[in-house]
Amino acid sequence: MALSRVCWARAALWGSAVPPGLYVVRRLQFVRSGLTWGAPRSSKLHLSPKADVKSLISYVVTKTKVINGKYHRFLGRHFPRFYVLYTIFMKGLQWHMTELCTKMQRGTHPAVHDILALRECFANHPLGMDQLRALQMKALSRAMLLTPYLPSVLLRHRLKTHTTVIHQLDKALAKLGVGQLTAQEVKSACYLRGLNSTHIAEERCRTWLGEWLQISCSLKETELSLLLHNVVLLSINYVGSRR
Repeated sequence: MALSRVCWARAALWGSAVPPGLYVVRRLQFVRSGLTWGAPRSSKLHLSPKADVKSLISYVVTKTKVINGKYHRFLGRHFPRFYVLYTIFMKGLQWHMTELCTKMQRGTHPAVHDILALRECFANHPLGMDQLRALQMKALSRAMLLTPYLPSVLLRHRLKTHTTVIHQLDKALAKLGVGQLTAQEVKSACYLRGLNSTHIAEERCRTWLGEWLQISCSLKETELSLLLHNVVLLSINYVGSRR
């Protein structure tokens, strides 16, 4: 069953060797337990430093502006017609990404459609999961409540696994419905996904969680780097969460 695989994946992430079959009987209970995974603690422990957040945004902006000269010359020389379409497409994405990050730096909370419009940027180079640099993986690990003090290979593997588990939990939660959650479950679910929900009203948390699920359930596995970055993109300027 899908929900049993979600719970087994959660257990595997933490080193448990319990087989997935044992979770089938209590599917709903374990979905709810997934919502409380990483329940609210001190905000000092949860929030990554401002320098990390600024670094992540600057990194995204810089990467979208950087163009590989050799690759572009190769395309222009050997595939001129394709190169025209390629540059139009990439310039459009770069403009959209730069505009979004500029708005965020000014304190604007991004809309769901603005974030989903960038999904192609996070599927491959330069912002795909396999292209992230060690500094960015460390910052993202802090935002996800994971220790950053690991070799780059282990950081990347754990971020992939962690994001995949959350993606699976999101699908299960979307089927269950946010309206079925208690106030504490809603706050815990938001906290797990990067929003410091400690001092945010319940209804605001439900709205934010709905936005997160809309984005998450629209993504393919190859686009999960966007879900990972969404921990910053969707929460940094949300009403009541500024620090």
